[in-house]
Amino acid sequence: MSTASSGSGYCDGISRRRAIKIGGTGMLGGLSLPHLLAMADQAPAALPGKAKACIFLLLEGGPSHIDMWDLKPNAPSEIRGPFNPISTNVPGTLIGELMPRCAKVADKFTMVRSATLGDGAHQTGVHWLLTGYPPNFADGQAKKTPANELYPSLGSVISRELGPRGAVPPYICVPNQSVAGGPGFYGPSYAPFVIETDPVEPDFEVRDLNLAKTAIDEKRFDRRRRMLQRIDQLGSKGLLAGGKNAPGLSGRSAIMSTYYEKAFSMVTSPQAKKAFNIHEEPEALRERYGYHQLGQCALLARRLVEAGCRFISVEHGSWDTHFDNFTGHEVLAPSADSALATLVTDLDERGMLDDTLVVMVGEMGRTPKINKNAGRDHHILQTAIFAGGGVKRGALIGGSDATAAAPTTTPMTNQSFLGTIFHLMGIDYNKLVYTDVGRPVSIVNGGQVFEELLV
Repeated sequence: MSTASSGSGYCDGISRRRAIKIGGTGMLGGLSLPHLLAMADQAPAALPGKAKACIFLLLEGGPSHIDMWDLKPNAPSEIRGPFNPISTNVPGTLIGELMPRCAKVADKFTMVRSATLGDGAHQTGVHWLLTGYPPNFADGQAKKTPANELYPSLGSVISRELGPRGAVPPYICVPNQSVAGGPGFYGPSYAPFVIETDPVEPDFEVRDLNLAKTAIDEKRFDRRRRMLQRIDQLGSKGLLAGGKNAPGLSGRSAIMSTYYEKAFSMVTSPQAKKAFNIHEEPEALRERYGYHQLGQCALLARRLVEAGCRFISVEHGSWDTHFDNFTGHEVLAPSADSALATLVTDLDERGMLDDTLVVMVGEMGRTPKINKNAGRDHHILQTAIFAGGGVKRGALIGGSDATAAAPTTTPMTNQSFLGTIFHLMGIDYNKLVYTDVGRPVSIVNGGQVFEELLV
């Protein structure tokens, strides 16, 4: 049976590793930021783009498009399910009764009902969704996170191409890292900063922005920082590890010293600490987002955009409803409803929606036919939601057949999905990059823009 928890595994029984460690604590103690900041001086100039940032809401497991966004009330009973369509504030556009708050703000987002973004499986589907390339493993066989060992994820590409623009890292995952959210051959410099804690908790704080309260006080922290500086000075004089016979030492030491200084700046930055301090938000607004993981993560994502983050991935699991799909969606859908509706409204009221791209998708949808367990199984077709950042408002794009089984219009493929996001962010999705063995590959394999979606 489906639950509302985001920590459960997939239907194949493979549990996802949640404790993603970007790096060791290092000499600064409790610090895993230096490699995340190493790209600051390497980011090339971007193309003109509508969006300055992207908030990516990933409903892992596969939400049911036929129960939320693309209902078929005239289909046979074994397909249509118990939910009814309701009107939205866009004349002629209907969505499911599970999404009443989104219905009131449908003029702020656009639905693409012909999205085929993955391969109808979990781990491999997320790999396709976030990298645009086939995985080197079978579904259910990825034993670690991130599983995209070769190709970089969407967030890592944005991090590398655009670089930081504020006090926070350019790519952040909250509360966990997706199974295919890693940097691939780009290396750890472009890995996400993973929050690893749930902002819905009353005592929520980001570990890496606070010195260990018992082990490392500010004086000890400063001593370690000065020790790093001294090591750098000795290395630059050839006094470490063989002296002049170790020609690479001083350059490497100087580079890492620069990144540690940037990490130190973030740890001591009032702006960075403020960005993560969700407790500053008015209680009424937090309630509007919803006191659940997805709602509070969406609110935190808005704060991170304000602080300069380029790409925030919000992972929300447990949508794999092979059993008791309808009860499962009665539990899960309200969180997606309040999070999405409040996020796009909040961004719009702050004048941020036009240059912040919001995406809500799963790695798949669910089958039209209800199975013997009152569930719906894996299906490649889904409805993708977009808002802001150069996307049309209030549009309904694409369509599906009478049972929501197949697209009846040009499908939004994985290549056009990723190509469109990169285009809106001002990134050349056809740009050639080079793997760690020197093989040239394009950022998106066969990328293109889904023109119907653009303003």
